[in-house]
Amino acid sequence: MGIKKKKEMQVTALTICHQDLETLRSLADVEGKNLASLLLRCVQLTDGVSQIRYVKQIVPLLEKADKNGACDPAIRSCLDILAGIYLSLSVKNPLKKVLASSLNGLPECFLTEAIQSFTSRLQEELNTTDLYAYRKVTDNISSCMENFDLGKAGVNNLLKNVLHFLQKSLIEISEENRKFAGNHIVQTQLMNDLLVGTRVSVMLVQKIQDFQRIHLKTSSSPTWQSMCGLLSIFTKFLSDDDLLQTIQSTSGLAVILFIKAMFHPPEKIPDLISSLLLRSVDCTSIPDWFLNCCRRLCCTDVSHSTLLFLCQGTLTMLDWQNGNMGLSGEALLLNIVHALFTLSSQIKESTLELFLSRILASWTNSAIHVLESSSPSLKDNLNGNSSIVQRLLEYVYTHWEHPLDALRHQTKIIFRNILQMHRLAKGKSDSEAPGLAADRFICDLAESLLRLEWHVKGKYACLGCLVDYIGIGHILALAKTIPSQILEVMGDQSLVPYASDLLETMFRNHKSHLKSQAVDSTWIDEWHETWVSPLLFILCEGNLDQKSYVIDYYLPKLLNCSPESLSYMVKILQTSADAKTGSYNSRGALGALMACLRTARAHGHLQSATDAWRNLVSSARIKQGLIHQHCQVRIDTLGLLCESNRSTEVVSTEEMQWIQFFITYNLNSQSPGVRQQICSLLKKLFCRIQESSQVLYKLEQSRAKHEPENELTKQHPSVSLQQYKNFMSSLCSRLFEALFPGSSYPTRFSALTILGSIAEVFPIPEGQVQTVYQLSHDIDVGRFQTLMECFTSTFEEVKILAFDLLMKLPKTVVQFQDSEKLRGLFEAALELSSSTKPYDCVTASYLLNFLIWQDALPSSLFAYLKTQQAACGDGDKSAIVVERNTLMVIQCLLENLEEEVAQAENSLLQAAASFPLYGRVHCITGALQRLSLK
Repeated sequence: MGIKKKKEMQVTALTICHQDLETLRSLADVEGKNLASLLLRCVQLTDGVSQIRYVKQIVPLLEKADKNGACDPAIRSCLDILAGIYLSLSVKNPLKKVLASSLNGLPECFLTEAIQSFTSRLQEELNTTDLYAYRKVTDNISSCMENFDLGKAGVNNLLKNVLHFLQKSLIEISEENRKFAGNHIVQTQLMNDLLVGTRVSVMLVQKIQDFQRIHLKTSSSPTWQSMCGLLSIFTKFLSDDDLLQTIQSTSGLAVILFIKAMFHPPEKIPDLISSLLLRSVDCTSIPDWFLNCCRRLCCTDVSHSTLLFLCQGTLTMLDWQNGNMGLSGEALLLNIVHALFTLSSQIKESTLELFLSRILASWTNSAIHVLESSSPSLKDNLNGNSSIVQRLLEYVYTHWEHPLDALRHQTKIIFRNILQMHRLAKGKSDSEAPGLAADRFICDLAESLLRLEWHVKGKYACLGCLVDYIGIGHILALAKTIPSQILEVMGDQSLVPYASDLLETMFRNHKSHLKSQAVDSTWIDEWHETWVSPLLFILCEGNLDQKSYVIDYYLPKLLNCSPESLSYMVKILQTSADAKTGSYNSRGALGALMACLRTARAHGHLQSATDAWRNLVSSARIKQGLIHQHCQVRIDTLGLLCESNRSTEVVSTEEMQWIQFFITYNLNSQSPGVRQQICSLLKKLFCRIQESSQVLYKLEQSRAKHEPENELTKQHPSVSLQQYKNFMSSLCSRLFEALFPGSSYPTRFSALTILGSIAEVFPIPEGQVQTVYQLSHDIDVGRFQTLMECFTSTFEEVKILAFDLLMKLPKTVVQFQDSEKLRGLFEAALELSSSTKPYDCVTASYLLNFLIWQDALPSSLFAYLKTQQAACGDGDKSAIVVERNTLMVIQCLLENLEEEVAQAENSLLQAAASFPLYGRVHCITGALQRLSLK
């Protein structure tokens, strides 16, 4: 397997204008040690990554220059150029963040000058009138407020100008977007600019401290006027259904945030927003500025999306912690959920439905915060028996099988929060364990969920939440057989993920509960009886799909939770295996045993294979599994031997013996799927041998250091390496023996595929690399002949496998260099090419292909031509013409090997135009096609 190269970081180099470049040149000192010299060297580079190193040297250099506590004119000019560089960089350029991070450590004596420079340069940016440059300026404002002290100070100094720019840019971009109605490409970019401008406005209000005092300023101040202008824009965006819903959503956040910053007194904000949501605004009791800015929201015909995003903004931007908004805040909370319930019955668009589900989940989070210090009245309104909670449950039941996965996930969050709300409304802390008998709501909820059919997917997530809330003990008291019930439905693939996740939640909760209550280790018996016994029953008696899904999904989770349960499973299954060994149609207890052991080893729960065989299962049992009548039992047993969670785990002597035993009886499998699995598992074993052998070689090289016995093997590395060589050599001998003339197609397919894997996994060593085995060392004349005879098979797949195997062997193998044998192969290829049997022509094409690979065809070709001319003499000119045409076709094949496929085939057919034997043309064309594919 090749090593994937790490992708190099691409950083666009920074540049400066000609005037700044000349300034740096004039300020650079002869020694090249001042800041101007450093910046000059930096900007002259064309590699952004190299420039990063120079940027990081700026502050250390200034710290050395900070001796007299003054900022000289040269440094002042450099700081001004640095400000220009920062604002010129793209927001995605890593240099921008590196420069900001470096300047955050600027010595204090330079801060005033640096802030002035940034303020001046940012002012120039804000004065731009190019609409398509607004996005860059907006990105710069955003960057300045993101963990950059100098930038934030500059924005603060220019707050009035920044607000005016944001207002101007949003108005102009919005107008431009209206002009390009129907041009989706342009509109997409413009709407994205509107979204970014809205987000930056929100960030500005959240991060600049001056906004806390806005309400103290006069309504005629430029800052106040810009704020009102922006609030009007966001109100318009919020009500404009032609805009992207993300713009509407962000505008909803902005509207509430601006109201929060501007409205006075703040105690009346909840009442104001409640009147907006209920569409009952009293225009005589609100300020004129609010009416002018938010007139659209004060109407009675507010759209569904506007109301929805207004709810989202309220939940996100107001402070719901610790009951800070008092009773009016609690009233607002209830008004929001009633508005959401109304919208739920009215909204049909899928994207708005998804927004609604997220906002409803956000509402339950806010309700939890408020309930932690709420009034008794709110607790009465939000306990499990209240109408609000009942409507929330109705929403969950209605949408828990919604086609949108994200919406289904929100129903789980809502259900879990309902339980938490009920706990707080009842005045219980998180540490208090609720009981079913004492809580009628929880009892009814559990019973109603358990009564539902198991094909209802939403039931699983809600039951999982309920288990987390009350514990599995209460659920088992209501339905003791629930583990078996869930396992029964695991034959349905669509339910398997839900069922396995619920089972994991249950058995983990049960284990924690039993351990906390127990005084000795007997608790594990109850746990095994509850969770492991139903599993073993399914593995032994369940249908095929149930067994497969339980092994793939449930068993690994159970073993991860309780690895020590493996010995219990093995003990039970060993006892049953004698009576239920299984049959051709049934895996029986032996199949269940092998599946458990295979899964345990693949997930790392059998730390030492040798110890596992010695302590858990006998050699006779392993052999019994390797030759079981049921193919899946054989595959699971082979998987147990081949698979490991550690790719460098040494293959034990016992494992190698069992693999050889398996090969003896399983090469002739009639099932294509089984053959593929066998070959795949054996390839994993070969990879383990190869990778562990590299570790063993390293250990062998370091043996002179007298290191203690390693954890991989308890014997000397050289012994293990020799065992590997002997095993691979013996295995290859068995595989070649299986290729005897007349052997079946399945046997040949399996043997050739496995040999091909061996040649692939154990490549020819290069340089200092060592390999424990090379297949070419075990290829003698007889085995070479065996591979060549595979070309005579009537199954083309056998020919392909044999040819591919030969291609993987080095050309230097001795028996390939026998010129007489190569000439004989060439003559045989020509003879077969004239056959009327199609598969003979295919065989000929493979032989020719092999000869070309050996660079042996030209010499054989001309030698054969001379022989044929001498044999025919002058009397049989037609035979000579035929053979000459044949050789012309083959020569054309050789000359066109490096041409394009189409050109080569065209030349081949032209050369063969006068050639009467279709079979030869067919076989040579096939050879050309195969070579072009190589």
